[in-house]
Amino acid sequence: MVHRCVALVAFMAVTGPPGHAQPAAASPDVRGAWHAELYALKTGERHPVKGMIVFTASEWSVTFFVTPDGKAPQRAAAEGGTYTLDCTTLALRHLYRFSAGSALPGLPESPMRMEVDRTEAPLEPITVTIDVERLTLSFPSGNAMTFRRSSRF
Repeated sequence: MVHRCVALVAFMAVTGPPGHAQPAAASPDVRGAWHAELYALKTGERHPVKGMIVFTASEWSVTFFVTPDGKAPQRAAAEGGTYTLDCTTLALRHLYRFSAGSALPGLPESPMRMEVDRTEAPLEPITVTIDVERLTLSFPSGNAMTFRRSSRF
């Protein structure tokens, strides 16, 4: 009987009392500003980047430049829109988009592209991880971008 009581107490300590839902896993707090540091391609190429991504409570904006070996920028992108965050899945809606750039290892040339008010823009599901003050966004393409926190809201 003692073993059964110990087992019941241990079970309730882990699961909570009957009818009590366990709290869901918390989503990381992405709100604030983050400095861009690295664009890592799934093929292994790594490109230094300079720029910033900012998250408010429901909107985001990013501007970054690919700057190989400390050279002048070779590529640029500026994007923004709305987002939702559920645990580690960040879903970005790209309402505004600008991009252009030269070919680099692992990246083809990108002719200038400008898109505004993309109300039918699909959601892009991205895996987000935060390790202390580092934010990593892992894209469906297999590429990833890392940022360093610069400020909080």
